[in-house]
Order: sequence, then C-alpha cells, then structure tokens
Amino acid sequence: MLDVAKKRHIDVNPELLSEKLGIPVVPVQANKRIGKKELAASLADCKGVVTSGREVDYGVLEPTLQKLESMLPEDGLEGYPARWLAIKLIENDNLAYEIVGKMDGGKEICQFAKAEAARLEEQEGTDTVRLVGAARYAKARAIAAECTKRDKFVVSATEKADSILCHRFFGPIIMVGILFIFYVCSVTYGNELTPIVWPVWEKLEIWAAQLLPASGFIEDPLLTSMGNWVVKSITAVLNYLPIFLIMFALVAILEESGYMARIAFVMDRLFHRMGLHGQSTLPLILGGLYVGGCAIPAVIATKAIPDDRARMATILITPMMNCLAKVPLYLLLVDAFFPTTAGTTMFFIGTVTLLTGLIVAKFLTLTLLKNVPSAPFIIEMPIYHMPTLQGVVQQTFSRIWLFLKKIMTIIIAVAIVIFVLINYPNLSAERQAFYADQQQQLEAQFTEAVENSGFKGQLSAKDIVPLLTFQEDLKLQKRGTSQEKANQINAEALEKHPLYAAIALKQGKDGKNLAKVLKKIETSRKTLRREIREERFQGSFLGIAGRALEPLTKYAGFNWQVNVALLSAFAAKENSAATLGAIYGISGQSIGEGLRSNSGFTPLHALALMLFMSLYPPCIAASVMVKVQAGSSKWMIFSILFQMFLGIVVAMLVFTGATSLGLDAIQAMWSYYSLLVILLCIMAFIPNRGENKYRADPQISSKKEIYS
Repeated sequence: MLDVAKKRHIDVNPELLSEKLGIPVVPVQANKRIGKKELAASLADCKGVVTSGREVDYGVLEPTLQKLESMLPEDGLEGYPARWLAIKLIENDNLAYEIVGKMDGGKEICQFAKAEAARLEEQEGTDTVRLVGAARYAKARAIAAECTKRDKFVVSATEKADSILCHRFFGPIIMVGILFIFYVCSVTYGNELTPIVWPVWEKLEIWAAQLLPASGFIEDPLLTSMGNWVVKSITAVLNYLPIFLIMFALVAILEESGYMARIAFVMDRLFHRMGLHGQSTLPLILGGLYVGGCAIPAVIATKAIPDDRARMATILITPMMNCLAKVPLYLLLVDAFFPTTAGTTMFFIGTVTLLTGLIVAKFLTLTLLKNVPSAPFIIEMPIYHMPTLQGVVQQTFSRIWLFLKKIMTIIIAVAIVIFVLINYPNLSAERQAFYADQQQQLEAQFTEAVENSGFKGQLSAKDIVPLLTFQEDLKLQKRGTSQEKANQINAEALEKHPLYAAIALKQGKDGKNLAKVLKKIETSRKTLRREIREERFQGSFLGIAGRALEPLTKYAGFNWQVNVALLSAFAAKENSAATLGAIYGISGQSIGEGLRSNSGFTPLHALALMLFMSLYPPCIAASVMVKVQAGSSKWMIFSILFQMFLGIVVAMLVFTGATSLGLDAIQAMWSYYSLLVILLCIMAFIPNRGENKYRADPQISSKKEIYS
C-alpha cells in the first residue's frame, strides 16, 4: 500500500527494514501490480533462508524460554525450531504440547512449561500470551520507528470515517441503517426481478416435461412423476436467484470496502456483555448474519477465537444464523404472504436470529459454559477501500457458482430420496380401483360426446390427455404475443393438426361442444390427480411421520405437509422450499401463488414457519463440524435437540399467542421483536463470570491505536 503511505506522508526505508528483519523486503502496490516481479524474484532467492528466531527479547520470559530450549532437541521437532516450540509452550499452545508430548521426556517438559506459565502469570498479573504479544508489539514499534519517517501528521480519511462509523453512539445506529438498506435493496429489487425471471424456470419445467414420457390420465409413469418432482424442486430455489445475486454483490461491497471489520468493532461491546467476543463476528457473518452464509465454514472459523468460553458459545449459536440454505424458504414465504412489506420482513428475520443467538449465548455462558476460561479482544482494522468492479463481480459470481453447484448435487439427491419417501407405500388396491373407476366415467363422458358429434370415429378416450396437452402448448405459444402473431400460430395449428386444433380453437358447433365437455373433464381430472397425490402423500413413510407430529405442531400452525418439508430439510435446508414447491407448485403459477392458493396458510402461519426455520437444527454436515470444533459428540447432540426445542417453542408462542390475542402477522412480528429486545437488554446487565480476570495491557489498551 505504497500509495496509502504516500498520502499519509510516510516514507518507508525498505533496505533498513530488510536489515532489521533479516529477510528481503520488497515494496509493492498490489492494486497496480507494482513490485510483482521483484517480489516473485525475492521469494525464489530466499528459499531455505531461516531467521534466528531471537529477534524479539521477551524480557521476564527469557530465562524460562532458554531453559525450555535447552530441554528440546537443538534442531527442533517435526520441522518446528526449538525456539518456536519454547515460545508456544509458554503460551499454552495445544499443538506445541501435542508435538513435544510425543518425544521421550516430553511429558516432563510440558509439566515444567505449564508450571512456569502459571508462575509467570501470578507474578506479572497477566497471562503469558499477552506478555509474548506485548514484547512483539514493542519490537515491531521499535523497528517501525527506525525504518519510517513522517514529515507531517495527516489525519487519514479512514480515521475520519472511523470517528463516525465506530462511534460509541452513532456507530451501532449507522450499522443498523446499513443492514436495513442491505435487506430492502436485495429483497425489494430482487422481488421485482423474480417475476421477470420466473418464465425462464417455467420453460425449464416445460422443456423437462417434454423430454419425459407423456403424462397419464390420473397417474403418471414413475420416470415422469420423479423427473417433474426433481425439476420443480430445483426451480423452487432457482426462482430466487436474482435476490441472491443482489445480496451477494452487496456483501462483496461491504467486505471490499473494509466495513466488515468495523461491524466486529461496533458489535464487540454488545457481544462482550452477552458472553461473546468481538471475533465472534466473523463466524456469525459467515453463518449468515446478513442472510446468506453457511454454518460449516462459520463453525470452522471459530478456531480463531482465543476466548474458549466465547468460542464454545459461538459454535453453538452460529447454526442459528440465516445460512444460505434457509433463505429460499424465507423468500418463498415473503413473496407469497408479505409482498408489500418484503424488505422490512427480511430485515426482521435477518436480525431476529442475531437477537435470539445473543440471548442464547448469554444463557449458555451463565450456565453450561460458566467455568470455561475467557480472553481479551484484539482486532486489526483495515483501511477503507473503494470496492472494485472486478472484485465485486468475482466474489458475487463465485458465491453464485457455489450455490448452483449445491443445487445440482444436494437438492437433486435429496429430492429423489424425498420422492420415494413421499410416494411409497402406494395406494391400496381398493383405492386404486376407485380412482380407476372415476377415470372410466370421465372417459365415457368424452366418448359419448364424440359419438354425438361430427368427430365420430376420429377420436377416442386415448385422445383426452394428448388433446389437453395440445391445448396447453397452444396457450403457452401465444402467451405474451401480439394478436397478429396469435392468429398466425392458430392458422399453423389448424394446418398441422386440424382435428385437435378444431377443438382447442372451438371451431364450429361440434368443436365448441367438445371443447366445453373437455373443459369439464379437465377440471375433474385435476381434482382427481390432486386427491390421489394428497392421499398418497398422507399414506407415505414421510407423510405418516408428518401426521404423527401434527398434534404438536398444530399449535405452531404447521400441517402435515409442512412437517414433511421440515423433515426433508434436516439433510439440507434448501429442501424445505424445494419440497413445499413440489407439493404446492402448479403449472402456470409461481410457487408463491401455488402456496398461497392451495395450502390454507395465512401470513401468521408463514411467520411462525419462518421463525421455526430460523432456529432449525444445523444440517448433517454442519452438525458434524460442531462435533469436530467442540471436541465432543455431546455438544453436537445438544446443538440439534436444543435448537429443535427452541424453534418449536418460539413458533408455538408466536402463532398460538397471536391467535389468542387477535394479532395479525405484522403485529405479532414486531411484538415478538420488542419482547426479544427487552429480554436482551435485561440479560446484558447480568455480569459475566470472571469478566475482570484480565487487567488492561497498556501496550495495546487503546482501541484507536489498534485500528489506526
């Protein structure tokens, strides 16, 4: 960042810096690729160069470090120098203890290191990690003072901006405003694009249906029904791609600008009160603080949190954030039931998870995690940058590509499994015979109408489904075209398929009469197909499980179909929207329209479902990662059961409570939000156990110094 140094009137002496550090120093300016070739050449030249490791004098720690070095092999262990291992042992580093513990006499060395660390901590009044850090900062300051000159002090644009954006009072207000704009822009403008894009996904469904075997009268061939199910599952999620595109672009802008670190800084005061750590911000952001993350890398990122208590609390609340897999269901329900308040509703669901997570974190740190040790918060603030178009585009499409790959793998695989579980075992022989009889009656109606028309001998019951398909295709061809183009399509249809076109276009008296009969048959056929599908769903493996849960979930407003969708989501959250889309999706309607017109849902049902999904247990992969990072299967099981219990309690509280009080969805939404804010404020004033354990370090106590 030579350009930044120049603007701040800072002159860096790379030759002297190289001499002090004992390694080559190459001035570079990455955004203009200045120094790129010189850097590559220097890297090639310094292969195998190893510094002494004694550049830093650790003061009161030196006698102990030298003693530990003498106890270790001169050439180190497993490629790690003895000096490095000694420093890490005194810092109580787990990896160093593991490496040293393997050698002969290693356990005695580890015991000595632990005893010395405890002695030094008691003697100096602070932990050895901070003593090591203070020594390094002191050495770094000394080198920087020698190797840089500043002819005049200039308050940088970053410092001016931080005086407002990181202000104790204005910082949080600005942050909430930025997040609100984020949600409004992504959801409002994204929702304007989804109806434009939906015809593309509808054409995908039609194209897939044309490749599959023809539909039956009331039951389709297995390949056809499974193929249509999988395609509908995919399009149910793809429909919201425009919103993801805007959302990812805005996240990339926030990251590239440098504001992401400011959020960690602003949130630290609140996080500390709730038993978390400023560095908990990154995992929560990765998990979906903004809406659209992933719990797996988020849980992995908790490794960087030095505070063990905050790290465990963060591991357990990160899966509550709005990972990308939950977003399709939110958008589906917002589109169907909150179209006029889409931005504020998404702001609500995006921030309510953070409020809930903070309350849960405080509860955990006061109970299950109260005896786990804590540590201080240190963060480096990058300077502000104007986001580059290339960087924003690269990050946006990288995330979109990962999202699409997930759709083409996880959703397809799970959709096939769900299809089997939701369609088997099949209907009983008695019910199949009943529906076959209903089909014969409808076919007889058509045959009788044909016999009484001029089409006698030209059509039979076998032509019903092809005729209906022909009619639907003709409508789709003419959709959105001019009258002139529609007339041309009609003329071509009459020329190529005169028999079917005469009925579809109601040509002549016989054509009109048969078209009227066919319309009645089509209505009855749709009713029969829906009844068969619902009856098969109810009697299926997953339907039985969904209906078994209904006596409990009805207090949250969930019917058995919703239970089925939620059960399917345990493998991957995307399947909740995909399964609902496949159950309620109807050709010619968007998924939202199908859900609104066929589910019996109200906005209050949708609100309860969104709140439950916001607290739904992590997917299988994320649950495994919780086990790995927490180091115990017990924490993984606790995470799953606790979140499921909390989710159903919250959904029941909102749905049943709002119904009893006569509140509509919007009133219930903000009443619950207010309740959470009040509870958060109360818990924030409950002191954390051992929060005064560490005294302030004068070397790094100034937060302004940390991010300057």
